[in-house]
Amino acid sequence: MTERSPSFPRASSGAKPDLGLAGGVPRGRQFLDPEVVARLGHLDVRARLVVEGFIAGMHRSPFHGFSVEFAEHRPYMPGDPLKSIDWKVWARSDRYLVKQYTEETNLRCHLLLDLSGSMGFRSPRAAMSKLEYAQSLAAALAYLMIHQQDAVGALLFAERPLTYIPARAVRSHLDVLLKAFGAHAPQGPTRLGPALHELAERIKRRGLVILCSDLMDRPEEVLSGLQHFRHRHHEVVVLHILDPDEVDFPYADTATFVDMESEARLTTEPWEIARRYRERLAAWREHYRRQCRESRIDYVELDTRTPFDTALLAYLEKRARLL
Repeated sequence: MTERSPSFPRASSGAKPDLGLAGGVPRGRQFLDPEVVARLGHLDVRARLVVEGFIAGMHRSPFHGFSVEFAEHRPYMPGDPLKSIDWKVWARSDRYLVKQYTEETNLRCHLLLDLSGSMGFRSPRAAMSKLEYAQSLAAALAYLMIHQQDAVGALLFAERPLTYIPARAVRSHLDVLLKAFGAHAPQGPTRLGPALHELAERIKRRGLVILCSDLMDRPEEVLSGLQHFRHRHHEVVVLHILDPDEVDFPYADTATFVDMESEARLTTEPWEIARRYRERLAAWREHYRRQCRESRIDYVELDTRTPFDTALLAYLEKRARLL
């Protein structure tokens, strides 16, 4: 028996269970199930059905304008929302001043998509590979944000950055993003850290950065890249995507595991290594969870069976905290 498997984690790390669904979103809408979405042929169709189905399930719209650059204060005028008053200034000066921004309606977001070889893994229990899941999720997020007139860009990377698309908010830009997401197959080893540092240097204006990856790289390099974004005052969301077999390690018979990035092989009795593997995986995930929390980075663990509404709500919960 031969199993195709990505690299085992190289260092200890960590994670958090899936964020729960908000009470207003019903479960069971079949087109949010990855198994159903996987049967849709085109990425734009997947994105549209996921997002439209998600929005249809909300009792009220969760979307609001978002500003990323503070410009100046102006005096409060009757009719201005109270939440726009700068209460810290009021406490110091007893003056009602309203914050003004250079861009009062749009969010600026960059989607980071990992194309390394390990993202191609798909177990029999999963409807999609990790990359297919990440592509569908990134496409849905792009569709969602452009629908709300937010500016979206992307960086696709493996061992090195492959494609960089600056953020734009026009509807035609969605086609550019979807074409880029679907144009690449999993390839080569992961070098996530350098790719993150390069993008952090490219993005001059503060905004939101969403990483879709299995994080199969050295945690210290990954976290250094993520902290680079935080140093530049970006908000960061990490969507950590794993296959259920990577988490559960359900193998029983003698197997040869093949590293999908280096082609290294290991023939073993899975029952002999299962306990140690699960311990190391749990420690690796916990390390990521703890370090992200300390750096004020939102860390969301997903496996490829996770309904897309769960993943989208993770993003919306993050955005709600920015308002």
